[in-house]
Amino acid sequence: MTHDWAALDRDLSRLLPSDALVRKRQELLAYDCDGLTIDRHQPPLAVLPRTTDQVAATLRCCREHGVPFVARGSGTGLSGGAVTEQEALLVVTSRMRQILALDLPNQTITVQPGVINSWVTRAVAGEGFYYAPDPSSQVVCSIGGNVAENSGGVHCLKYGVTSNHVLGMEVVLPDGSVTHLGADLVECPELDLRGAFIGSEGTLGIATAITLRLLRAPERVSVLLADFPTMEAAGEAVRLVTAAGVLPAGMEIMDNFMINAVNDLFGHDEYPRDAAAVLLVELDGQAAEVAVSADRAAQLCCDAGARGVRRADEAADRALLWKGRKSAFAAVGQISSTYYVQDGVVPRSSLPQVLSAIEDLSRDHGLPVANVFHAGDGNLHPLILYSRDEPGVDARVKELGAAILRECLAVGGSITGEHGVGADKRCYLDWMFSPDDLATMRQLRLAFDPEGLANPGKIFPTPTSCAEASRKVVTLPADSSVVAF
Repeated sequence: MTHDWAALDRDLSRLLPSDALVRKRQELLAYDCDGLTIDRHQPPLAVLPRTTDQVAATLRCCREHGVPFVARGSGTGLSGGAVTEQEALLVVTSRMRQILALDLPNQTITVQPGVINSWVTRAVAGEGFYYAPDPSSQVVCSIGGNVAENSGGVHCLKYGVTSNHVLGMEVVLPDGSVTHLGADLVECPELDLRGAFIGSEGTLGIATAITLRLLRAPERVSVLLADFPTMEAAGEAVRLVTAAGVLPAGMEIMDNFMINAVNDLFGHDEYPRDAAAVLLVELDGQAAEVAVSADRAAQLCCDAGARGVRRADEAADRALLWKGRKSAFAAVGQISSTYYVQDGVVPRSSLPQVLSAIEDLSRDHGLPVANVFHAGDGNLHPLILYSRDEPGVDARVKELGAAILRECLAVGGSITGEHGVGADKRCYLDWMFSPDDLATMRQLRLAFDPEGLANPGKIFPTPTSCAEASRKVVTLPADSSVVAF
């Protein structure tokens, strides 16, 4: 469908400040992809609002012109969800960076969607509080994007993902109307539309004010680094620790490929180069509890076959142990300028089996794979390395990614844990869900967006986007009517 972009531009110019519109082709190149760089689509026009009123005016204008829109935060997502794959207006919330309210007695903070994740903790750390969800990109990713993807992070094992820490939101619906979902209370007696919106990947509207739950900083934190001769031994350590009733704040594993990549990045051997895997275990809470739990976890790692266990109790020492994990993607970037990250989830007990399968698949497809993952909740992040200059490599990379997800599903896992479905995994959604499940999800989406303007083409498989899924695409009955909430 062709849209009158000149008319839309003209009307938006009347509604927004002159510096809020991005029109020049060379400037729009900055938005042609998100963190998933394998597919690129330059938007025809972008806007950068600063307020809820400006977002609402923009979406009303889009509706009047019948133009779809795509919301974008910092652009760090890894599923192609913030890209204008179809012709659509890009609504960039990166200028919406105000802290709107701070209520420390009730441990809440309300922010605009462009506020960076790590800024929330920085704003309250002096008072002894912090914000728990911590994606690896937390120094650059935005709260609005975290809400859209229901992001997790290292500490989601103990503290949960974004949805566990969002109390309420001000939301601009696709027709330009403004509503509130949830409340500033932990419990709210209503349909959980807040929960439905979180993780909807921009398909239900745009959150413009988000109330977050803050936590008290723990009295004591301790980090263990255990190295293992085999990946199976590292997986066994994870099983033993969790089976013993010890609940770490986070458990992360890096394989040998990643260990050496990180050491090369640092210029010294922070982690043992000959280890098949290293396991990071962070424990937090009351001092006495942490002391006992750290000793117990260290012993269980040794029982599983750890060759050695380092322990860090001081902040600087803990940061040093975590530095490699936080730098993992950057380290791979030093080896290969292009890589593709998957995001499958498996039961903890299946980690060794699936990691062995990934190794076989890597060899079969002729593409190296580095593994770093949230071991505590079985959320894998295999990084497939490739050269963009190699003919036909994009198809091979995607085939390998799909094969890895099939292995995850075969053991009862999921196609995504925290990166979302977006454009990248929509062709696999019907591997997980029945036609009735997909129809129900589509009905919910239509209730918020009956005209299909919000992030069109994302999440659900369609004949135009998925050759395989086109044989199984779900079509709602012609008489299905949905009343907007």
